[in-house]
Amino acid sequence: MSEAAASAAQPRPPPSIRRTLLLSIGLLSLVAMLLLFLGAGRYGRRAADLSYDRLLNASALTIADSLALVDGRLEANIPCAALELLSAAPDDRAFYRVYAPDGATLTGYADLPRPPNAVGEQPLFFDAPYRGEAVRFAVLRRAASGDGAGAALVQIGQTRRAREAVADDIVWHVTGWIALFTVATLLLAWLAVDRALQPLARIEQDFSVRTPFDLRPIDRAVPTELSHVVAAQNHFMSRLSTNIDALRAFIAEAAHQMRNPLASLRAQAQLALHQNNPQQWRQGLQQIDRHAGKLSRLLNQLLSHAHVTHRAELHHFKPLQLETIARQALHESVPLAEPRPQVRFECAANDTRLLGDALMLREAIKNLIDNAIKHGGDAPVHVRLERDDAGLALSVADAGPGMDESERERAFERFVRGDLASAQGAGLGLAIVKRVVESHGGRIELARSSFGGLEARLRLPKDAA
Repeated sequence: MSEAAASAAQPRPPPSIRRTLLLSIGLLSLVAMLLLFLGAGRYGRRAADLSYDRLLNASALTIADSLALVDGRLEANIPCAALELLSAAPDDRAFYRVYAPDGATLTGYADLPRPPNAVGEQPLFFDAPYRGEAVRFAVLRRAASGDGAGAALVQIGQTRRAREAVADDIVWHVTGWIALFTVATLLLAWLAVDRALQPLARIEQDFSVRTPFDLRPIDRAVPTELSHVVAAQNHFMSRLSTNIDALRAFIAEAAHQMRNPLASLRAQAQLALHQNNPQQWRQGLQQIDRHAGKLSRLLNQLLSHAHVTHRAELHHFKPLQLETIARQALHESVPLAEPRPQVRFECAANDTRLLGDALMLREAIKNLIDNAIKHGGDAPVHVRLERDDAGLALSVADAGPGMDESERERAFERFVRGDLASAQGAGLGLAIVKRVVESHGGRIELARSSFGGLEARLRLPKDAA
């Protein structure tokens, strides 16, 4: 296998909350730092231009004040103070030019770039390259005569070295503070994320020292964002603890119930081995067969109970017809061998649609019919399916000895059988039925039937899911 294929086959590491938060905060901080850096650059250049533009404007005003009209002719005597105003930037070079009203150059550098726009009452500032350098210019308009006929322009420029130095100084100072702030933000973010994840670390430590059977709820204080997760975890552990306790009790009861049939089987086999009479052997084999049948029924009921308990937790419900499920249960429950019991089925509901688990419902109905056949004697068993106010109701009635009220209260417990029940039962049928009905949101009721025996009625809601 190539290295590329091997690396592709390796599973990706699980996502980390800490890494995700720190990367998000770090990326946001870097973007903010970049934006602030760009903003600081614009602010630095603007602040430097504003400061030095005032000096340019003051120098232009000084030159403009020196203009004089002599014998009808405009003359310009450039005072030294006009250029001394720009001496605050000793590394920069200054250039000036005075335009006559007709556009001719009175004095100064005749090749200075002209203003890009018309000059109004306010001074005009613009940047233009000159002699290989970037130069900032200021242009003033000054009336050439008292009557306002014609106007002279005073243009003065200065290279941008000092401006750029001031702007760079502002930018780097601001950038230093921004970098310091970013580092502090990332450090605080690291500490905040670490503190926020401490409850998870404490829960992890709590679970790491627990035994496999310690399913106590988590009682640590957690942030609001984790409260729902912890509540769901506690609910899950509570359900798991209940199921484990029920499984332990069930296994203990099942072991106890299986011990007697197995002991009887072994005793009958040992007794038959010491007999020499074929008739006694036959009687011993009949006893062994009877106990083996009882053990087989017990094992089938145990497997059925375990299967129903498992499916009740899954809740894989689908649309079905309860009448079809009841007829299937009848077909599987009523033995074909003679003497064949009489089971009468009546469906008084036009619509028997239901949302449920077909296998579980069929198993529950089979257990009710099986109990009615065993305990009902030779009288017919009546199965009726009808619709009531809550949904569907299925009743199974027999004419057997029935149960008194005290026995009905405990009839749904595992391995509990009535005093008048036949010896063939295992005491799990009604427990299975109750588990199925409750998983479908319904209930089961036991009452004396109109035939003198016991009637079991299942009430299932329309929306059994």
